[in-house]
Amino acid sequence: MKSDRLLSILLILQTRGRVPAGELAERLEVSTRTVYRDIESLSAAGVPVYAERGRHGGIALLPGFRTDVTGMTTDEARALFILAAQGAHTALGLDDALGSALRKVMAALPAPHRPAAELAGRRILVDPDRWLSGPRPAVDLDALNTAVFTDLRLRIRYRHSGETRLRTYTVDPYGLVAKAGTWYLVADRRGKPQLFRADRVASAALTDVPVRRRAGVELAEVWQQLRQQVEDRPADVRVTARIRRDRLDMAVRILGSALAGPPRTGDIGDGEKTAERGDDGWAVIELAYPVLGAVHQLLQFGASLEVLDPPEARRMLARSAAAVAEVYAQDAPPP
Repeated sequence: MKSDRLLSILLILQTRGRVPAGELAERLEVSTRTVYRDIESLSAAGVPVYAERGRHGGIALLPGFRTDVTGMTTDEARALFILAAQGAHTALGLDDALGSALRKVMAALPAPHRPAAELAGRRILVDPDRWLSGPRPAVDLDALNTAVFTDLRLRIRYRHSGETRLRTYTVDPYGLVAKAGTWYLVADRRGKPQLFRADRVASAALTDVPVRRRAGVELAEVWQQLRQQVEDRPADVRVTARIRRDRLDMAVRILGSALAGPPRTGDIGDGEKTAERGDDGWAVIELAYPVLGAVHQLLQFGASLEVLDPPEARRMLARSAAAVAEVYAQDAPPP
């Protein structure tokens, strides 16, 4: 709707100051010509908005102009108050600030929308932690958060997965990302993007050197690139396994991205191998792993899951299971 678009333009200009018409058009998903028509409509309504041409031009409001925006819809009010349910503010030490901000927004809301906004905060809960994830290590985000907002280079001592020694890096932070309850520092190291898990940062210290980010590159773009690299890692090892159907839902949750397709709950195959095992109560899953050793993940399902193929995966799991059985076959050491 045009009225919503005009309000969006007004809010963007109040927040950002001068904004190029092309950027407004991109954010609002309209043409530049439509943006200029909307500016004319705002001006005709008495809003002191003007456009400047040239390389550093754009659309802006006259200095000092502010307006109280009370045109929120019920859904917009609900969306704001659902923000209070997420855990990111706690990690950043912003719980009190969020509560204060929401109280101010509540006071400014049109009276008919206040009950819906208040009810949304009581009826919708967002828990960022995964099931059975266990207690998370303490994460100190203070130095990372400060580096992100002061635009200074950061020197960190960092432990990579599977390593015990710490490495020292000097990085150029773009920002922090919370994904499924885990915090990541997104930064350039030697001009190339890299992810650092916040709970593996042993120490972080600000330098007095200004950050050196790549020109025109923002956090969302770098995060998307790094996420794509993780998700697109080659999975050269294909594994076929059967699992008891009463454990299938749990397996789908735990195995997640390793699943190469939907489970098959009909006939699990043909030939003598299938007939010998019997198909009743079983389903077949296809998995994709980057390395053969990753199949050790399947040991947690015990006898409820059997790898059918490839043979080398079966042999590896058989050796590991035998080693575990040998440990428990021995007499327990004295306490």
